[in-house]
Amino acid sequence: MARNFDGFQERIKKEFLAHPVVTANRYCRWFQHGDFSVAHTRHFVQQFSVFSNLFLLAALNRVINADSLESARESKEILMNELGVIYRKRGTDQARAKEEARVAADEATDPALVSTEGTVEAGTFRFAAAHFEWLLKIGDVLGLGFADLGQRRHGTKSTLFFCDELFRLYGSADYNEAQGASFAVENWAAAGFWRELVDGLEVIKKRELPGLPLAFFTFHEKIEGQHREHTWDELRECYHHEKFDEEAFLRAGVEMLGGVKAFWDGLLADAIKAGEVEPVAV
Repeated sequence: MARNFDGFQERIKKEFLAHPVVTANRYCRWFQHGDFSVAHTRHFVQQFSVFSNLFLLAALNRVINADSLESARESKEILMNELGVIYRKRGTDQARAKEEARVAADEATDPALVSTEGTVEAGTFRFAAAHFEWLLKIGDVLGLGFADLGQRRHGTKSTLFFCDELFRLYGSADYNEAQGASFAVENWAAAGFWRELVDGLEVIKKRELPGLPLAFFTFHEKIEGQHREHTWDELRECYHHEKFDEEAFLRAGVEMLGGVKAFWDGLLADAIKAGEVEPVAV
């Protein structure tokens, strides 16, 4: 079994970790330099808000379709944090009391300050701690209001394809589809694209948008860095599950990464069409 798992790891490295959206994301590579306009920043934030908000449907479907109570609870950790339940650090009673006192303060809803680890169990819910509300603060600086963000009608064809693939695969009732898509998403998210986005936004913030809040993006960069440490342990556990099918797992993961790539390629095409970037530059 150990030899088989080692062979499976090699296939994962070849088919997931070497996927173009992980190793050569042309849009994020371009975005990182910050050489784009306020208009493109506005378009980027709007499309990202659609993905972020519609992800809630996929996350809820993952809870509903979980194959065990433990899996359902793990999925709820992600969903409830997205909706505004602040992670509470595990620890001693004294540590918990200190954390609860901190959470009681208004600044606890600031994504730059809230915990990126722990559990939503006995956590504090705050409307303003919802990730979508953090995006609203970014939109406010860009002239985008609540009605301009997060709704399906604002998504481009490529953005909606990505969202629909998340719902179909990440939230699938099929064990192997859900696990393959989840593992692929985790490895994509941990591959560094959050840092590239932060770098680019820091450039335009300094150049043209001094009030632009970036903590939504820095929060996710931190949290995905922590997830990276657990992905291989989770894969080993999944590999030995009685329902596990190697080919179905890999197929779903590759399809999920195709959905991710469509999202970024769509944004790149939009930037090229708007004259923000020359095709030869990426």
